[in-house]
Amino acid sequence: MEGIRKIMNHLWLDKNTAEAADFYLSVFKNSKLLSRRAYGAPPDDVETITLEIEDVNLMLLIQGPYFKLNPSISFMVSCTSKDEVTGYWEAFIDGGQALMPLDSYDFSEWYGWVQDKYGVSWQLMYGKEQAPARIRPSLLFVHENCGRADEALQFYTTIFKNAAIGAVARYGEALPDAPDLISYAEFMLEGQHFCIMENNYDHPFAFNEAFSFLVNCDTQQEIDYYWEALSAVPDAEQCGWLKDKFGVSWQIVPTVLNDMMNDADAEALERVTQAFLKMKKFDLAELERAYRG
Repeated sequence: MEGIRKIMNHLWLDKNTAEAADFYLSVFKNSKLLSRRAYGAPPDDVETITLEIEDVNLMLLIQGPYFKLNPSISFMVSCTSKDEVTGYWEAFIDGGQALMPLDSYDFSEWYGWVQDKYGVSWQLMYGKEQAPARIRPSLLFVHENCGRADEALQFYTTIFKNAAIGAVARYGEALPDAPDLISYAEFMLEGQHFCIMENNYDHPFAFNEAFSFLVNCDTQQEIDYYWEALSAVPDAEQCGWLKDKFGVSWQIVPTVLNDMMNDADAEALERVTQAFLKMKKFDLAELERAYRG
């Protein structure tokens, strides 16, 4: 599908997927709807909506209140003016909550961290230096992951072929008990830019399945490779989902599955759905057999 990227940001919502999609399309001028799909039957119906917003794909899934979004993964939005920061803040704070108030900080002249009414967290930042991408998912390493951000940078950029580490900043004297912790770092995987941060505060959240990264794979060999490299929690393996050694969730998905789900008639769609619901790691050949009937 046109506009679909190698790595997509996948958000699990418990309701109002269409409303959320319309909201984000209205907030970001450089955005468009890529696809919308509903399948199944109540009470087990599933709806997914895929958007392109600036530099990222955003896939919204509605399938009940099983996982809750939290600030462990947020979107860093680099703005070209203070007014732009303020505009996004006013849109997201309506029905949401402030995590760090909109203000001037040492690292940004105008910055705020806000969780919107759908649970998605946004870091809004104005800076004179140009960022590598307008919107980047940002991973916050806390609790047992604190002190492992360097390891994560090396881990992810080794697994993905088209990858690079960018700027890395440490706390230094600002955190005298742990000066070598990463306060902010940038990295890129397959054209998707990311941020990573860590701190030793006692945050009431951690990584979970509500925010995952979906990797589109063209072949079974590619599916096998990413599955073997990333999966570290056997109990979390289901329907293409896995968790890595840091607890971050990934979906390793054959690219052709999206075409199958969009193009299939009702009977083929049911066959494909029943086939992948039985899988942990996706079997591309088996999915194609189910699709053909």
